[in-house]
Amino acid sequence: MSIFTKRGSEAVASATAEKDGGGSALVAFPSGTTLKVRVKSAEDSAEYYGYSIFKKVNTFVPEKPAERNAKGFITGNPTVWDRAADYYYGLAKKAREAGDEATAKEHSDAAYLFKGKPRYLMGFGSLETGEDIVVDLSAKQAKTIIAAIQKYAKKLDKIAFELSKSGSSTDTAVTLTPILDMDEDLTDAERANFAKCGEKPFDFALFEDCLYIADETEQIKNLVVAGFDIGLLGLTLGAGAGAQPTESDAGDDLPQF
Repeated sequence: MSIFTKRGSEAVASATAEKDGGGSALVAFPSGTTLKVRVKSAEDSAEYYGYSIFKKVNTFVPEKPAERNAKGFITGNPTVWDRAADYYYGLAKKAREAGDEATAKEHSDAAYLFKGKPRYLMGFGSLETGEDIVVDLSAKQAKTIIAAIQKYAKKLDKIAFELSKSGSSTDTAVTLTPILDMDEDLTDAERANFAKCGEKPFDFALFEDCLYIADETEQIKNLVVAGFDIGLLGLTLGAGAGAQPTESDAGDDLPQF
């Protein structure tokens, strides 16, 4: 099963629909960064579901991803992290049925931390190197970038862009701004690389090496690091693979980014 749930036009549609690794092409894109790029097409993206806990567990993709329907809801093969989310969603449901909305919200918020969220790898041509690069974006960030790309879709072969990130934590914003005067605002080397980047389409194979893949044992270790009691799922670090999964209803309580 591929780690990517959608590619190309399907990924674009998913990122813009109403609902935020270590490969060589993946570039560091911290807040305060601006990259000068060429957009090769409006469909150079791929969707995946990543799992993480801010400042505790870095984003990873399960070696065996959960099966999802077109809306992203899990239909089979939930990961141990999905099961952890389900545990809290179950507590939230019981609290809600008991009329305790405050406790229900507390458990739903906890569940949301453990569920997989859609993220997007987006490909560009780098005006610094003339080679393809990849940035990793949240769904909210990807939606903003794709909207900008679509606005200038008919001029992608004539306009370079500045891809920038600013802010921090949940207030991080990503923008894609056209460089309208390329003679004035680009160096000779950057203009040459703009032309070079247009010589061939983006290489989708680069996406395959951009994500960190975790097997089930590492996922269980990550649950421990995140502060989840794996015994609640009948798991141990020595014998977690044989535990029976529970039915997943991830995504029922809270909207995705």
